[in-house]
Amino acid sequence: MRASLLALPILLSLSGAALAQQPPRPEPTPVSPVTVMPPTLPPKVTATWPAAGEAVAPGILVLKVAFDQKMTPLAWNYADAAGGERPECVRAPRLLNDGKTFVLLCRTKPGKSYAVGFNAVRDGGFANEAENPALTAQLAFTTSTAPSVYTLKSAMKAAGLKDDEAPIQEAPPLVAAKP
Repeated sequence: MRASLLALPILLSLSGAALAQQPPRPEPTPVSPVTVMPPTLPPKVTATWPAAGEAVAPGILVLKVAFDQKMTPLAWNYADAAGGERPECVRAPRLLNDGKTFVLLCRTKPGKSYAVGFNAVRDGGFANEAENPALTAQLAFTTSTAPSVYTLKSAMKAAGLKDDEAPIQEAPPLVAAKP
């Protein structure tokens, strides 16, 4: 046992010498940041405008859907649903600054029943920041024969939106690439 204890300093000095003879390490390589999200429950719809079963004025309508979690802006799905036709809407919604509410510019006709499915197709549909798809939901509403809404400002007021929460926004100006 005494011989093995005497050999220990020799082994340690040899391993240190081996470490000292290694070439210097190159500088660290930058790696893009990675975000790891904890498991989450599927997001669910907490509010809509119009509210389910509500009768609203026809014309320009800002369809609003709010979720219980922060959502990813590029994942959404509006689909046909039983109980009415789908309103005519622009292609993509806007996620508001609260990170939970989407707004979509639509047009409706008087005296009609409308229905919209949210995440009827879950692949590529509404999802939270952890990319967990939202639960499927449905909204059905009707339009009255009252005078139509003709301005975006009036439609936003009806939906309870502020001036900076328009359903459409201008694209940032293009910056010319330097040669």
